[in-house]
Amino acid sequence: MSEFNLIAKYFTRNTKHTDLSVGDDAALIRVAQGRQLAISADMLVAGTHFFHDAPAYSIGWKSLAVNVSDMAAMGALPKWATLAIALPEVNETWLAEFSKGFFACAQAFDIDLIGGDTTKGPLTLSIQIMGEVPTGKAIQRNGAQIGDDVWVSGLIGSAALGLAHLQGKIALTEPTLSYCINALNAPTPRVALGLALRGIANSCIDISDGLTADLSHILKASNLGAKLSLENINCDDYLRTHLNDNNIQQCILAGGDDYELLFTAPKLQRDCIHQLSSQLQLPLSLIGETTPQLDLIITHCQKILNITKKGFDHFG
Repeated sequence: MSEFNLIAKYFTRNTKHTDLSVGDDAALIRVAQGRQLAISADMLVAGTHFFHDAPAYSIGWKSLAVNVSDMAAMGALPKWATLAIALPEVNETWLAEFSKGFFACAQAFDIDLIGGDTTKGPLTLSIQIMGEVPTGKAIQRNGAQIGDDVWVSGLIGSAALGLAHLQGKIALTEPTLSYCINALNAPTPRVALGLALRGIANSCIDISDGLTADLSHILKASNLGAKLSLENINCDDYLRTHLNDNNIQQCILAGGDDYELLFTAPKLQRDCIHQLSSQLQLPLSLIGETTPQLDLIITHCQKILNITKKGFDHFG
């Protein structure tokens, strides 16, 4: 199968938001008046971001979902994506499942695939995503204020627990096993929450490398510190019952791959955020507050934890 037949068969779909899509030297898109274009890119490499034998469908879903999560963190509405993919060989069974997963995510969040590239090489996926946000309304990392509440969505640590099982570090049983593997392979980007947080949150980031690592990005950009309580972080029952275990603490605080939203907001917004949690049927946990001191302090049962690893770092 030629490169162009491969693109036509597996990666060409009708588009909704695009003036000119796949098949030319460049795509043409039109941004609505009074909107800014939000752009982000992520690369996923086999053996680093996913196992070589991971289900192709889940690789397809996750490769786009992690990019959608970046749009959610900015309070942007995702609309367009490009996909550059390196393949060691043309495996049509794998491609069919990968494209199903990719386009299932694209359909779930109403995203057009508008271009990209294919080449031969080690399995690598490079996706650029674009979305729209009202001018001046994007939620940035540098907006946190002294005394802001620190919130996080969803259940934290489940994906890291699933990864630990696959690596043979722990043996999970059902139903925890299925839940954690699904959290790892098929994260749900919190787009609705991100859109709702415009005008409410002062800062926001999605959790990809680990809660403490990603919170540190907000704190550095905002020139602040924070105090967090481990017991206030919402997590799976298995993690909750082993909360005194240092490995479990590391799983929750530094595990990564959660793709939940971590945000800060004024205390006056608490009622509004609780209402959002109810409306979206999504747990939103108040886990701490920002401080003028530049350090990050995490406690459990009023004792300060010594967290040696903050999160994933490709070169750390």
